[in-house]
Amino acid sequence: MSRPPYVNSDEDLAAEFGAIRPRLVGVAYGLLGSLDEAEDVVQDAWFRLGRADRSAIEDVTGWLVVTVSRLALDVLRSARVRREEYVGPWLPEPVVTGGDPADRVTLDESMNLAMLVVLESLSPAERTAFVLHDVFGLPFEEVAQAVGRTPAACSQLAARARKRVAARAPRFEVDAAEHRRVVEAFTRAAQGRDVDALLALLDPDVVLRSDGGGVVRAARRPVHGATRVARFLVGVAERFGGGGRLVPATVNGLAGLLWSRDDGAVGGVYGLSVSAGRITEINVVVNPEKLRSVR
Repeated sequence: MSRPPYVNSDEDLAAEFGAIRPRLVGVAYGLLGSLDEAEDVVQDAWFRLGRADRSAIEDVTGWLVVTVSRLALDVLRSARVRREEYVGPWLPEPVVTGGDPADRVTLDESMNLAMLVVLESLSPAERTAFVLHDVFGLPFEEVAQAVGRTPAACSQLAARARKRVAARAPRFEVDAAEHRRVVEAFTRAAQGRDVDALLALLDPDVVLRSDGGGVVRAARRPVHGATRVARFLVGVAERFGGGGRLVPATVNGLAGLLWSRDDGAVGGVYGLSVSAGRITEINVVVNPEKLRSVR
């Protein structure tokens, strides 16, 4: 009999794991919305691989993806209770290109902050089936191994999730250059405390969410409507006066902003959704526990 393909040296296995690790973190992040939890899950999967019978593993990449998904699903189920008790809106931990997270995660282009907020409305099983199949392209046979249901049941879970996502997700894809132009105009208007300019940029039904986690001051409930959001942004600018500035950054694959304090520390991350030339969502993460990786 030929040698099983994955009965190899620890060095070879470590090299293969290192090559796929960014994708594994990306899968776990899509399920959890937290880089710290995603990295813990991937590390746990690595330890389990070390203890597994390698002769029984035909495809180490597939084995790792399924194992990471199972572990992430368990974490997601337990996290639901914590997030329901969270102070104010819960937002995902942002991935900012250029900081350490960019070196640790391969982020699917659809995993922007607005999409991750929508995914929070799904059940853990629905979210797992949708992310694994619709985002990462896993066949339902592999999804079934992660979720612990039949392929047919996982197909139904993904279909239900797809409908809910379609009803709530941003409806229009925007050209990257157009998105960047709107974000730049927003930066000028917000820093200039120009209510009229903000109103020209904000969709009438815009929603702003801010996540302080009860650690720093933030709106405890989403702010709805262009007028209220514009006044809120101007109020924030006036409260902090000249302290800090908004700096362009790529946030979860889209043009966004960092609020950089005068001492150079990052005090917040802004993720913006744009449709038809107007901003439809503003998600602001100011919880310092979610900004530890951002530079």
